[in-house]
Amino acid sequence: MAKRTKEDALETRERILDAAVEVFDRRGVSRPSLTEIAELAGVTRGAVYGHFQNKADLFSALADRIQLPDESLCQGSHQSCDPLGELRNRCLFMYREVMSNEQWHRIFAIILLRCEWVPENGEIHQRCSEGHAEGTERLRTLIQGAVTVGQLPADLDIEVAVPVVHAGIIGLLQEWLMRPEAFNIAEVGARHVEAMLEMLKSSAHLRKVPTAETSELAAEKTEAE
Repeated sequence: MAKRTKEDALETRERILDAAVEVFDRRGVSRPSLTEIAELAGVTRGAVYGHFQNKADLFSALADRIQLPDESLCQGSHQSCDPLGELRNRCLFMYREVMSNEQWHRIFAIILLRCEWVPENGEIHQRCSEGHAEGTERLRTLIQGAVTVGQLPADLDIEVAVPVVHAGIIGLLQEWLMRPEAFNIAEVGARHVEAMLEMLKSSAHLRKVPTAETSELAAEKTEAE
């Protein structure tokens, strides 16, 4: 009996989350109430509070179904011998999944397009900010790892490269979510990722700017040779 009760509770929780996806996707995050979600799920408002403290808690559980875009992006090993390969594979997986999996598609759309930046969404924005920081740090670790193993130039300015790559990856995802009929994100994403990797390897604008000290050392080395 206890097992059935636990299964019933889990089923109710998932039904509430399914209803939240429907409501948030249709009306945005800030406007709908938990009562509206409860009605669509076929449960009482009290049942919703039995599983989630507030809308922010519900949003967090919803994001955990797929993880936030930043969190989905870079989950590879920090000790990989092929950091760029891991970065490439994670990006391609995310693009393929968001195109073929309706759950991913709708939740990513909620997070990137329907989560209004208004004061009442403060806790939700905090959750998004935490996911952004975690994803950015993982991306930095992979790019730093690629420099360490020689896949990227030793003088790559990582503090410039990371936000450039991050903006490119998430920007393409957001562009497709706004116009999914415009292009195949799996196909375009594959070319997009390769273009970014080439940029990391060859763009002079992503190299560290020489300081007076490094310029002096370089001059001394040239004279010595």
